[in-house]
Amino acid sequence: MSVNVSLPISELLKKSTELSVVSDTPRLDVEVLLSSILDKDRSFLYAWPEHQLNKQQQQCFDDYFQRRSKGEPVAHIIGQREFWSLLFMVTPDTLIPRPETELLVELALDLPVGDSVEVLDLGTGTGAIALALASEKNHWQITAVDAIPAAVQLAEENRKQLSIKLHKGFANVQVFQSDWFTELKGRLFDLIVSNPPYICEGDHHLNQGDVRFEPASALVADDQGLSDIQAIINGAQEHLKPHGWLLLEHGFDQGAAVRSLMKNAGFYEVTTHADLAGKDRVSLCRKSN
Repeated sequence: MSVNVSLPISELLKKSTELSVVSDTPRLDVEVLLSSILDKDRSFLYAWPEHQLNKQQQQCFDDYFQRRSKGEPVAHIIGQREFWSLLFMVTPDTLIPRPETELLVELALDLPVGDSVEVLDLGTGTGAIALALASEKNHWQITAVDAIPAAVQLAEENRKQLSIKLHKGFANVQVFQSDWFTELKGRLFDLIVSNPPYICEGDHHLNQGDVRFEPASALVADDQGLSDIQAIINGAQEHLKPHGWLLLEHGFDQGAAVRSLMKNAGFYEVTTHADLAGKDRVSLCRKSN
């Protein structure tokens, strides 16, 4: 419900209880909305609870709050989401970067590889995985591709914006359009990473939470959610250097199936790692000679 007068932060934070129907994190949602409107860290909200929004800020909050109460993702409302301590622009054209995907970044960074590494990020979306890796490894040469032109444009814009904000060139990241491996003929990589579509069509989760507002093409795959994973595993054999690594994010109940696909394709050192919730989230494997 919108209000006609400006309210202090303390009162606006209390409104979070009204979002409990649409959000598992209603308090955090309101904090993020307020932080965006005020252009302040969330700590400001508790240091200055009596701070009163001006008329324009209050109108903005009312609008944001109404949109969130209808289920629209916070990331879409404010146009950005933090991932790996980096702030990424987000649009409805791509998946919203999620905390569980940081496991894939952690595992990639922990691999026993050298400094001169060529990396491929398939289905890059916002560019979150590729740019998170680049922020940690200046000498890695990273190629990020996506089949959707709008996603390619967004990933490149994030690359440019982060270059300015962090005073880093990110020249080691190249972004362009490719439907998986189609535009990468003859290219070989030391490491391939991907968070591909892996939800089965008709899955009830598609009618819940933020995914209702995200593109189905980035979420849903045929063959019980495994068709794109299978395509990547098959293609990786042709595009990995000897002993190169493949890391794939997948559904919490797909670990065994993904490991089986990797082993059947001739990969070794096949393992699955759980996320912070204890659910299977990322499987990795290695190419032989």
